[in-house]
Amino acid sequence: LPQLGPQLPPRLAQRPWHLLYSTGRDGFSLRTLYRSGDQPGSPALLLIRDTEAQAFGAFSASAIRCSSGFYGTGETFLFSFCPELKVFRWTGRNNFFVKGDVNLLMVGGGSGRFGLWLDGDLHHGGSQPCETFENETLSHQEEFCIQDLELWGLA
Repeated sequence: LPQLGPQLPPRLAQRPWHLLYSTGRDGFSLRTLYRSGDQPGSPALLLIRDTEAQAFGAFSASAIRCSSGFYGTGETFLFSFCPELKVFRWTGRNNFFVKGDVNLLMVGGGSGRFGLWLDGDLHHGGSQPCETFENETLSHQEEFCIQDLELWGLA
């Protein structure tokens, strides 16, 4: 979180964050993540560590929630600590920021590729370069197994 602070929108930089959801505390369930993170108007920071000890994630200016279509703003970004912090910001090419249902959470997209996706049981995910962020693959592999996942929101 300290390394990501300067990357956040200035209006959020000095605000306190608190842990809304953690696989270590709350189990592996996308439904539980949605319930825990349902704080309208609160931005969300998703932090992931895969089984190869790679850390990466996404920032959304909107709460992470179930939706019928993509939502969010151009403040949304992906990031990776591989090995140092890299941030992938909105390109302006599309508005495929965040979309979630009970089986899949997606961040970024275009041409059938997603910048970051997580399955419904939060055991597997993937990352591919996408038009929304022109990101690199966030993990060492395009598909990965999740070891730890945390969702942070504003206190």
